[in-house]
Amino acid sequence: MAAVSCKPLFRLLAERHGLTADPDIFVYAAGGYYYPGKDDTALCAEMRSYLERGYRVVKMKIGGESIAEDRRRIEVVLREIGAHARLAVDANGRFDLQMAIDYARMLRDYDLFWYEEAGDPLDYQLQAALSEFYPGPMGTGENLFSHQDARNLIRHGGMRPDRDWLQFDCALSYGLCEYQRTLAMLKAHGWSWKRCIPHGGHQMSLNIAAGLGLGGNESYPDVFQPYGGFPDGTQVRDSIVTLPDLPGIGFEAKSDLYAIMRELGA
Repeated sequence: MAAVSCKPLFRLLAERHGLTADPDIFVYAAGGYYYPGKDDTALCAEMRSYLERGYRVVKMKIGGESIAEDRRRIEVVLREIGAHARLAVDANGRFDLQMAIDYARMLRDYDLFWYEEAGDPLDYQLQAALSEFYPGPMGTGENLFSHQDARNLIRHGGMRPDRDWLQFDCALSYGLCEYQRTLAMLKAHGWSWKRCIPHGGHQMSLNIAAGLGLGGNESYPDVFQPYGGFPDGTQVRDSIVTLPDLPGIGFEAKSDLYAIMRELGA
């Protein structure tokens, strides 16, 4: 019997799309959550830890406090990270149109990596209106799962292909085939796949992003473990990780996750 050759998912996807596989891919650190009793010292320590682990883009939540308080939190983080990293902010879709605009007016005072998911993911009119008030990069799409919903965002959401980011989730988009339909739609509408940085800090979306030549992938250094993160020994350098040549998505090389899978399969 002939030996079976196993290869990383990212290399398989690249081959099937006629692309050159690149194991180096951009990742950013998602965090900055609101927790009871979490003060500025804890928030800054969290952000500093991401920089110490090699990240050069970090993300924090907004919308859980007043605009004035969130402005203060943003300025605290910006002072902490200085010129060493860029900051993205994420509202998790909680704003109505007026609040989204009020935040846009506040946020445009800062050089942010992006302003993410201001309102309801299906409120394309709200997203389109924001481009009139926020000239900087915006990101959205993590809660749009079909290529039809993604197409409506591109048609009606006012997204700008020269600066905005699309965050459709590879693993949640009704499977890889549907995600590929979304990418085909983007290409037909003149969007570069490099403007896609998927939601979901796990090895499935990371391999898909690397294999299809997307712009990067989200990363959760401290939450959603053991499902987030990278294979053991993988390091982040200047917000770039190098995927090892492991079969499939390589989860067997993430010892804490593999231990759970072994127990579940026993």
